[in-house]
Amino acid sequence: MTQLDQNPTAPRPDASSSTSADPTVVPRFAQPDPSRPRTRYAVLGTGHRAGMYVSAITGDHADVAELVALCDANPGRMAFYDAEVGAALGLDGPAGLPQYAPADLERMIAEQRVDVVVVTTPDRLHAECVARVQAAGADAVVEKPLTTTAEGCRTIADSVARTGREVVMTFNYRYAPRNSTLREVIASGAIGRPTSVHFEWVLDTVHGADYFRRWHRERENSGSLLIHKSSHHFDLVNWWLDDAPARVFASAGLRFYGAENAAARGLGERPERGTGTSGDPWALDLAADRRLKGLYLDAEHHDGYLRDRDVFSGGITIEDNMSLVVDYRSGVSMTYSLNAHAPWEGYTVSVNGTEGRAELTVVERGAIVLDEEGRGVLDPSATPDASPAAESRPEGERLVVQRHWEAAREVPIPRGIGGHGGGDAILLMDVFRRDLRLEADPLGRAADSIDGVRAVAVGIAANESLRTGQAVLVDDLGLGVDISRRAEPAEPAEPTAPAAASRV
Repeated sequence: MTQLDQNPTAPRPDASSSTSADPTVVPRFAQPDPSRPRTRYAVLGTGHRAGMYVSAITGDHADVAELVALCDANPGRMAFYDAEVGAALGLDGPAGLPQYAPADLERMIAEQRVDVVVVTTPDRLHAECVARVQAAGADAVVEKPLTTTAEGCRTIADSVARTGREVVMTFNYRYAPRNSTLREVIASGAIGRPTSVHFEWVLDTVHGADYFRRWHRERENSGSLLIHKSSHHFDLVNWWLDDAPARVFASAGLRFYGAENAAARGLGERPERGTGTSGDPWALDLAADRRLKGLYLDAEHHDGYLRDRDVFSGGITIEDNMSLVVDYRSGVSMTYSLNAHAPWEGYTVSVNGTEGRAELTVVERGAIVLDEEGRGVLDPSATPDASPAAESRPEGERLVVQRHWEAAREVPIPRGIGGHGGGDAILLMDVFRRDLRLEADPLGRAADSIDGVRAVAVGIAANESLRTGQAVLVDDLGLGVDISRRAEPAEPAEPTAPAAASRV
């Protein structure tokens, strides 16, 4: 199978190229009844993020899912995916999928008899899109974050209550075996009752910098990295602890990227954009990547959106260094930090408990080195110049548990499939086949709108804390739902055919 990573600048660890996983982490699904019609999907927002879903619907899950329409303000991006679907279906040209503008979303759902809409629009539009999709009679699959504001949370909560339609959150990091294994360790009681968490995530100067080139650089669009990126991380902690945030205090700043920081460091005159720029490690050349060229460079004349803006230009309104203290309802506290300009990429999680400590260390990319043209090499192993850095900080993952009065022991981490630490492909099974599961998931990895609100609650409270300089109580945000609710595990389906492992 071919796995499509969601972000071309993100690290591609070994799991990204794997086509098989440890059977202990792959759910079992019944074969679909041959007479059952396929679920009809439409994709709303056809940027790079949509690619994973288009690939899944036309590939590994084509027996249960069908892509019937595309919706976007940019016809160039829809044309790109129409051609991709045509190629996936073995056609001589584009698939000829119906294409709609966002204003015609409701008409699309009605005319194409859409069952589920995959929402991969810019973050600020998620709440409005979910409400419109549900009011038109379809369910929604939503890329993280669920939304960016407390008002957005209320909009989605009201929509779910009014329509009874479903929201599926795609928190793929839950499905990464390293993260699932840490949840198993905590749930087993091996370290006793958790008392505190330290969580540090570092984004390198390729992946981290990329957020400052595109629409995410504007707080109005993304809610800042504390929502767009960190909602992944906050969801993990909520899920690991089976808990909900109660109070947040934040400190953050734009201390590396942006025009003022560039001037302070004497960087001199900068190019407006990366495409066509040579010898600049901060530049992203859209022409060098087929997908980025087709989705953005060739389509920018339709709407003027530049995907490759200089990370040291003006107009950036988000932070690149963030630190939080989060208190949870059970009494656990978390210290959290995110840095978006590190020389390597990965994360460290330490969970202290009444009977010991668990430590998860992940190096997703050990170094960023430059090629002969002065551009960042995404895969350091591809060049001999990267060998010293790779040896001193090897890519990998390690989970260590140490109980009081005992020696430390390493806990084996099974292998996953695809990007995001081996979680993407397993997530997609739950998105497209969850009604065919043969057993309930003991880890409760599937996420709904309550999980989505619980994750963004930390970032929304953090943004309010930055504004006021005070600690913020999550209950004072008025999110529209009780985020202390525990999710009910889904009931497994009755087999309609002999059981078989999902095609991976």
